[in-house]
Amino acid sequence: MSKRDYYKVLDVARTATEAEIKKAYRRLAMKFHPDRNPNDAEAEEKFKECKEAYEVLTDAQKRAIYDQHGHDGLAARGGAGYSASDAFSDIFGDVFGDIFGGGRRGGRQQVFRGADLRYDLELDLEQAVFGHSADIEFTTLTECEPCSGSGAAPGSKPVTCDTCNGAGQVRMQQGFFAVQQTCPRCKGRGQIISQPCDSCLGQGRLRKKKTLNIKVPQGVDNGDRIRLTGEGEAGRNGGPAGDLYVEIRVKEHAIFERDGSHLSCEVPVSFSTATLGGTIEVPTLGGNVELKVPGETQSGRVFRLREKGVKPVRGGATGDLFCRVVVETPVNLTEEQKELLRAFDASMHESKRNHSPRESTWLDGVKRFFDTIRS
Repeated sequence: MSKRDYYKVLDVARTATEAEIKKAYRRLAMKFHPDRNPNDAEAEEKFKECKEAYEVLTDAQKRAIYDQHGHDGLAARGGAGYSASDAFSDIFGDVFGDIFGGGRRGGRQQVFRGADLRYDLELDLEQAVFGHSADIEFTTLTECEPCSGSGAAPGSKPVTCDTCNGAGQVRMQQGFFAVQQTCPRCKGRGQIISQPCDSCLGQGRLRKKKTLNIKVPQGVDNGDRIRLTGEGEAGRNGGPAGDLYVEIRVKEHAIFERDGSHLSCEVPVSFSTATLGGTIEVPTLGGNVELKVPGETQSGRVFRLREKGVKPVRGGATGDLFCRVVVETPVNLTEEQKELLRAFDASMHESKRNHSPRESTWLDGVKRFFDTIRS
């Protein structure tokens, strides 16, 4: 038995918790492991000291004796032994077992959580904005009722697998290296079913169609997800069910485009209304509203209707509706109407006023462009 202070060996305080001791031991054991330090007697000795200190300080009774009487107290009660197989079991079981799924002892049956599922729900814009209730149907694995998910025929019970002792995994060891793998006999279940259920053929689950009513909250948008806990596939061996994620897909709207909480649309305006001004009806998701169009309104002008957009599902202010004016060119004119337009156009050219400022600006720009090229 080493006479060094166990707390100094592991480099921990005397008040260290078991978790702190275990963490320190893992670090030092991996540092001084013989496989990492071949033919290094000093490293092997330190490795043994770490193991010895760990065994004492993680045993409540031994630690109490050591704290009170030191090494002599432990020696009087049998001391703390060391063996290569113990070190191997502890290091690789504790350190690598967490990574590869090991560390389960005691013959407990291995349980598995059910898989999560996804369902794409397509909604109209109005349904997404104002909320919606929809019935959805999907196929999932559900717990077999005749055997209550055990996989065994009614009147019989599964028995613990004698190959893995119910762990569902077996350890293959060679020297200092080990690999944990699924038990080849029970396929990871931890139990053997000698009399399978006729309904599920020993699987414990059946594939069935399921119908659920989904309450879609107001303001959801494309890509939002609704999580329904426990509505996914049933677990195995008593494990919890997975979840169902309903993913929202909002269809394109004939009039409106959505950008977050805001909506936008194009509003056609007649030539005379755009020129003289007037009032037009504009559609919103809550019904038509009147929009006052001032005289001399140009095509492309945007009007903002506050709080006529969408109330966000996660809270916040209601968005706005942006209406972009598109001035319509008259079609299907009669000869009389065409003559009136020709007379109107002639009067515009005879007038000394600038009735088309954008056209004049554009023509000036074209002229400057060609003048630059010539020069």
